[in-house]
Amino acid sequence: MYEFLEQNAIYVVMLIVLMIWTGLFFYLYRIDKQVKELE
Repeated sequence: MYEFLEQNAIYVVMLIVLMIWTGLFFYLYRIDKQVKELE
């Protein structure tokens, strides 16, 4: 497992960053919908 992480560290980091961005966009989209419903 650690050997895989050492050899593919860049892919692991990119995957984590991608997951964070996806979560962030989904979160912002939900807030945007809630704000529009309140107006």
